[in-house]
This record gives sequence, structure tokens and C-alpha cells, in this order.
Amino acid sequence: MRADAARNRAKVLEAARELFAEQGFEVPLDEIATRAGVGPGTVYRHFPTKQALFQAVTEERVAAMIATAGEPSDDPGAALFAFLGRMADEAAVKRDLSDAITVPTELRKSMQAAIGSLLADAQAAGAVRADITAVDLIALMKGLMQSMQEGANPAVLLEIVLKGLQSSR
Repeated sequence: MRADAARNRAKVLEAARELFAEQGFEVPLDEIATRAGVGPGTVYRHFPTKQALFQAVTEERVAAMIATAGEPSDDPGAALFAFLGRMADEAAVKRDLSDAITVPTELRKSMQAAIGSLLADAQAAGAVRADITAVDLIALMKGLMQSMQEGANPAVLLEIVLKGLQSSR
């Protein structure tokens, strides 16, 4: 890759990182190009779709979160709750995380699999209600993240979600 092309790609990634964090996936590509100081064609040369650009921006951060989900734990319930807490903390400062669990990319599949695995382990340990599915949990977290964007208190919302998940053992 030519040096100027590499610089332009880096500018596009930085602008996209900022704008996706501020506005989420809905930010127009033209706005990303403007912030990067390049034309829309330059954005499309490096990233043929918005999904490709979004995945490039969020992949490293979300992959690190997913990696923590795979770590062994003596307390599967605590591991799930800690993971959901990290999701809420991250979403409080970056809007793109809520999109990472819904925008159709490979990243979404990985995030959903990680949440599903943590949930299954927590249910097997009796820490989480058996009637909750991974789809239910992802919908709850998506709602929590969207509500945070509207000014709701993340700590209160997370507490409500976590208490609702707990089994009545």
C-alpha cells in the first residue's frame, strides 16, 4: 500500500472510531469522510461497506471483551455478571458497543456466542434463571445500552437486569 493510501486509511479509521463511539452505527459515511479530510470514494476504496468499516473499528476492542468471556471461572454466575458489567461500562462511554451486538457482522456472531456460553454456564451452575435465553439477554443488554444513551443511570439499569437474571435457588 502506498504511503499516502496508508495515511488516508488511518485517518478514515480514526474518524470512524470517534464517530461510531459518539453516534453509533447510524453515522453517515459522508460524515466520516469529512471528519477524516478525505472524499467518500477514499472511504469506499478501503472499506466497501459500512459494516466492513464498523467491524474494522470495533473488532479489536470487542475481541478483547470476548476473550475475557472464555476465561475459566470458579463462579460462572459472577463471570456472567462481571461480563455484563464490562459491557455496560464500555457502552456508557462508546455508543458503538450496542451496535456491535446487533449489526450483522462476524463480530456480532462472536459476541452472541460468548454471551450464550457465559449464560449457559451460569444456568448450569444454578446462578441464573433457566428460562432466560441468550436472545433474551442480548435484547435486555441492547435495551440497557439504548436507555443509557437517553440519559438513564447505567448502574441502576444494570442492577435491575442482574437481579432479574438471578435464580431464586
